[in-house]
Amino acid sequence: MPTNKPFDELALERHAFNMRRMICETIINNGEGHGGPALSCADIMAVLYMNVMKIDMDDPTGKDCDKFLLSAGHKCLALYAALAEKGIIDEKVLSTYNQFGTPVPGHPDMTKLRGVQFSTGSLGHGLPIGCGLAKAAKMQGKDYMTYVLMGDGEHGEGSVWEAAAYAVHNKLDNLVAIIDENGLQINGTTAEVLRPAPFEDRYAGFGWAVKSIDGHNLKEIYDALNAAPFEAGKPSLIVAKTKKGRGISFMEGNINYHHWHPGKEEQEKALAELAAMDAALKEKEAAK
Repeated sequence: MPTNKPFDELALERHAFNMRRMICETIINNGEGHGGPALSCADIMAVLYMNVMKIDMDDPTGKDCDKFLLSAGHKCLALYAALAEKGIIDEKVLSTYNQFGTPVPGHPDMTKLRGVQFSTGSLGHGLPIGCGLAKAAKMQGKDYMTYVLMGDGEHGEGSVWEAAAYAVHNKLDNLVAIIDENGLQINGTTAEVLRPAPFEDRYAGFGWAVKSIDGHNLKEIYDALNAAPFEAGKPSLIVAKTKKGRGISFMEGNINYHHWHPGKEEQEKALAELAAMDAALKEKEAAK
């Protein structure tokens, strides 16, 4: 079950900001990375890791811990930032992002980095694996929750829908799927490539219990995650309406920043915006 840690909006704003800073600085230092997708889900990841999931800091992927699967593995910078912000890994390791032999490659690798539950990258596999983890908990009488973060674009994969049916059939109410619905994928809008929405209707039709939220509203994220399971005997789906590139003005909602190769001008602009956000947060923290 969720930890139900008290909601502290300002603390979560700081965590989410720190993660966005890490994401952007890592890409700037490395020269490239999936910036838009990682920034899109940073608020969700902040709430999950800092307020919701039951994690043993000595064994963060241990058998009794809550499970997290980043199905859209290319969003990995958000996961790495969350692990660093939580204190599971050292932020310094991000300086080796996507380099040969690094523990933080372009898609998460469970054999290389502490805190990664499962290696992901090939789209459409997160929910099936999540179903397996949730089913195992039921069979073993364990109370951990399984959380799966998916992209909207990956719903063109048939394995997602097979898993959606399996979860309902097996009454996996210990499974929470979250869709980061930013409306963009690598080669166009999701509506243009293969229209998957409305997710609420499709999943409800399978028999899931569904909530729709603003994926950048920390209170809505917190409330939805802590309300799971939404209905006894049913898997829960959270459809989070988000903006790709959230937090950096020129990246928001812009498909050109699915994969970001920042030039000098963009580096300076992004760092200036981050500095302004940090200053505004410090003012709020000082006034608290």
